[in-house]
Amino acid sequence: MKTLLFMLSIAGTIEFWNSAGWAADDTRDAGAGTGLVGYDQLSRAETLFAAAANEEQTEVEGQSSNRRRRQWVKTANAQPQGVPTPASGFHSPTYLEDVVPILLGKCFRCHNQQTSFLNNWLDYRKAFADRWELRRRIWDSWKGDYFKQPMPIANSPESEAITEEERALIRAWIDAGSAYGVAPKRTNPLSKAERMEVGKKLFTTICAACHQPTGQGIPNRFPPLAGSDFLNSNKERAIRILLGGLQGEVVVNGMKFNNSMPMLPLTDSDIASALTYVLNSFGNSGQEVTTDEVKAVRGQPDALSGVGARTAATSRPDQPSPWE
Repeated sequence: MKTLLFMLSIAGTIEFWNSAGWAADDTRDAGAGTGLVGYDQLSRAETLFAAAANEEQTEVEGQSSNRRRRQWVKTANAQPQGVPTPASGFHSPTYLEDVVPILLGKCFRCHNQQTSFLNNWLDYRKAFADRWELRRRIWDSWKGDYFKQPMPIANSPESEAITEEERALIRAWIDAGSAYGVAPKRTNPLSKAERMEVGKKLFTTICAACHQPTGQGIPNRFPPLAGSDFLNSNKERAIRILLGGLQGEVVVNGMKFNNSMPMLPLTDSDIASALTYVLNSFGNSGQEVTTDEVKAVRGQPDALSGVGARTAATSRPDQPSPWE
């Protein structure tokens, strides 16, 4: 009799943990005191998953509902609280069409393929993996609601150039599911006027944060493009810099600058357009750069090695500019 009572007691304990113990398991796994979703917030998790487009409702016959509940809780914990629901007919931003231009102009100087300790956010897989931290740093920290410093880093040219609309667009992209999307249709601008138009957009999006909208640069940090002897005296080197980046000290208009410019993921057509625009703006020489010229430089063996200090200087402070 005692044996029978003992076995019934054990069976009751097992049944209790099968029906209710999952909440304690998930709370313990997530860490006490973290404010994560628990048993009393199950309805929110269920609602969240019921609304998801890719909700997995098909489960093996007889599988315990507790496993499904645990998955609901873990997914709800992985997302920020208060995620807004897009209105009916809302066009969700996509990575290729909406986010990449912002990342190129406002984040790429640090988060690029040449930086070993920071993820390259122009790699969609890495941007997707970092998306929630990206949201917190781009939006929440900027609003004072997250303890880490906001991004772009304070007092950087990128932080001064990024707009609230761009921050909100990145937040909306992440909240709506971080879709990859389809790249915008690209054309190959052939005429100088077409290259100027495309180049102006590229300059405004990518270059203006550091070199400034007027092309004057930032003293002691980023060299000017306006009236630049460094730029105007050597068109091929300018192409090389956009292909492979720039490292080390340069002398521009008699002033020294020592900073870095990463390799930009631009097409030959993009580089031709951007350089044609800059060379025909800000009081520069009026030269043109064609797609074929960029393609010829890219085909050279060391084209993507960038420009370093040994090849960078064109004029010293005690010498006249070769362009003047």
